[in-house]
Amino acid sequence: MSQALTPTCRRTLHFVVWVAALALAGGAQAQQSVAAKPASAATPVLSSPLPEGAGTVVPPGSGAGYHSPNSPIAPLPQRNDVVPWSVLTDLGKKTTKDGILPVFNDVQKSMNKTTQRFQGFMMPLKVSKATHTYFLLTSVPLTCSFCIPGGPESMIEVRAKTPVRYSLEPVVVEGTFTLLSDDQYGLFYRMVDAVPVK
Repeated sequence: MSQALTPTCRRTLHFVVWVAALALAGGAQAQQSVAAKPASAATPVLSSPLPEGAGTVVPPGSGAGYHSPNSPIAPLPQRNDVVPWSVLTDLGKKTTKDGILPVFNDVQKSMNKTTQRFQGFMMPLKVSKATHTYFLLTSVPLTCSFCIPGGPESMIEVRAKTPVRYSLEPVVVEGTFTLLSDDQYGLFYRMVDAVPVK
């Protein structure tokens, strides 16, 4: 006899699906990077999947994400009142036996626990709601419901104080920005007490 999932179980299930999708999307992104690179006479043509250590591709689950020119959603408009995503995606990483950890630079460290404003695309973590207080803000839009558009450096976990209306168009939020050096879900950034900004 099946039982309804508790809110904690549902959140855990969302993150398990999210992590699996992150790995799949990152692997596909890495293979696309290799496929898009023209082969020269000196460079051997590699088959897919790539052998371990072959080529210089973005590791699975990494990178700023790719906004397809075929997307019906326009890229983020230029705004001078928000932190550019390039500030967040410019970081190092170190591999441990338990996973990949971020190595934040001085600019990112100076932003920790300060009020910041970001523009991005909303990825709701709960479905069928008009407004959300818990979602991921991403640098590029989703291409499907089950795919993460980029690596953890291209998204911010947002916990909003004021509900934010869902939109396929970019949203802007402001709140307390925090660096996550060893998050259990593999995230690098979080914003709390966020409010929507026009």
